Amino acid sequence: MKRLLLPSGSEMPVLGQGTWNMGEDPAARRDEVAALRLGLELGMNLIDTAEMYGEGGAEEVVGEAIAGRRDDVFLVSKVYPHNADREGVQAACERSLRRLRTERIDLYLLHWRGNVPLEDTLEGLLRLREQGKIGDFGVSNFDLDDMLEAAALPGGELVASNQVLYNLLQRGVEWELLPWCRERRLPLMAYSPLESSPQEQGALLGNPQLAAVARRHGVTPARVALAWLLRQEGVAVIPKAVRLEHVRDNRAALDLALTAEDLAQLDAGFPAPRRRRPLAMR
Repeated sequence: MKRLLLPSGSEMPVLGQGTWNMGEDPAARRDEVAALRLGLELGMNLIDTAEMYGEGGAEEVVGEAIAGRRDDVFLVSKVYPHNADREGVQAACERSLRRLRTERIDLYLLHWRGNVPLEDTLEGLLRLREQGKIGDFGVSNFDLDDMLEAAALPGGELVASNQVLYNLLQRGVEWELLPWCRERRLPLMAYSPLESSPQEQGALLGNPQLAAVARRHGVTPARVALAWLLRQEGVAVIPKAVRLEHVRDNRAALDLALTAEDLAQLDAGFPAPRRRRPLAMR
């Protein structure tokens, strides 16, 4: 599978698996674990989670799913902003490590900006990196102003990735954030690539232009939406799936080549931004 190079020299797969809303219902746990394991078998070795998801429940699901195959997985987790001071981030990371049943998180992110000074968070993340408990660290839901602030602080030059909401409906990052990251070879991770709520998913997957492209290729609209993201330079994509057929469809998006006609039709259905917009979040 194609990989993106992080500033440290580590490599991150371009297509992975999200876990938002996992770990909340014990009755769903077997299906959630099975979906993640199938994704690993198909080569989707990037798994993204967070201490917020199910208040640690998603990390426990991931820990079960990767048991016996940890070395094959690029593991990402995120810390709550209120836990992200110098000492809090240490304790939060250690709790995540226990739930994940591992000694190391490959990429550890600040989930969003909070009230803790960013320099304190970076100091704590640097310490975790020096201890070998994390490989790289980064941020999530940071707009360009946030990235510039981080880059100017000690340790900010080591920020390895920014995870943001990015899909055909939400293209605001293309105006300035994505170009800035590309110039610095700093990958973006696209979360909610197929949106999240039924209403949002309906607006995305029910778009007539997207549907037309999907019909032309004989595939699902979801596969086209993911393929559109996967062709973006410097972007990793982390769709969440519990149904096995959805996992397979997500993986198949990597092999779908969109034509110039397809791309023009998608741009007509989902226009690119023409001005700066506030960073979208879910």
